[in-house]
Amino acid sequence: MAKALICGSFAFDIIMNFEDQFNRHILPDQLHRLNVSFLVSKMRREFGGCAGNIAYNLNLLAPSANCPMGTVGMDFDEYAGWMDQKGISKECIQKIDGVYTAQAYITTDHNNNQITIFHPGAMNYSHENTVDQAKDITLGIVSPDGRQGMIEHAEQFCNARIPFIFDPGQGMPMFDDKDLIQFMEQATWMTFNDYEFELFKERTGKSLNDIRSCVQALIITKGDKGSEIITTNKIIDIPLVKATSVLDPTGCGDAYRAGLLYGMMNDMDWETTGRIASLIGAYKIATNGTQNHSFEREEFFKHFETEFGYKI
Repeated sequence: MAKALICGSFAFDIIMNFEDQFNRHILPDQLHRLNVSFLVSKMRREFGGCAGNIAYNLNLLAPSANCPMGTVGMDFDEYAGWMDQKGISKECIQKIDGVYTAQAYITTDHNNNQITIFHPGAMNYSHENTVDQAKDITLGIVSPDGRQGMIEHAEQFCNARIPFIFDPGQGMPMFDDKDLIQFMEQATWMTFNDYEFELFKERTGKSLNDIRSCVQALIITKGDKGSEIITTNKIIDIPLVKATSVLDPTGCGDAYRAGLLYGMMNDMDWETTGRIASLIGAYKIATNGTQNHSFEREEFFKHFETEFGYKI
């Protein structure tokens, strides 16, 4: 059976709503001595992090076929219990003493402006995990994590000849042009959103043709414009699946990547793989939080047939 190693972060997302506008409480001419406090009316604490989110979504389609790998802190017990409840493997999760699990504090005002404070915590120790800790892995993904961990895990996948996706995401600013070119040369596939891809090209000086000739496929998500999968000889447009409602886009990229992994693990063509990824994203965006949506496999495949007109 195919099995994916998902390298990346685990985090708690603390999400708050400020029932006003930030700019009404910030004096532009006093920014040099800023001292503000916002009273929030709502707060929720969600399980998150790229590895956690990807594993959650992949587990909905392929239970026991994925192994998330990351470093967590002394406060991880509640998250660990959630993973146990959902049947997600913890065999490659390492707890680091004396530090906290990564935390993101996100406050949104009435105008959808956001203030985010991120503490990486245990994520900074991600390099203490190694790819060879996982058994029977057939493919992997290097998603946003600690800088050294991402560098070493990509190198370890490459040396072990295990095909993997490079997914820099929000971690892009941590790397210079030489780092990014090395990732490109090591990876089997790469995935970005459209902004990240433009940034990658600008940072590396590489053209689309340079990049597509180096990897088996380049996957670019484009928000409400769907996505595209670019191979050495063709560009495949993947349509957006209309969601039942649009509540929270946070984590949609991770859900999409889980769909990619599922298609790859099952040797599906790119057209089908991309459509699976798009459909999972539609389930995710209709629910607040990154791990609160769910579906039965049979329901998902019926939905796929209805949406696209053929069976998987």
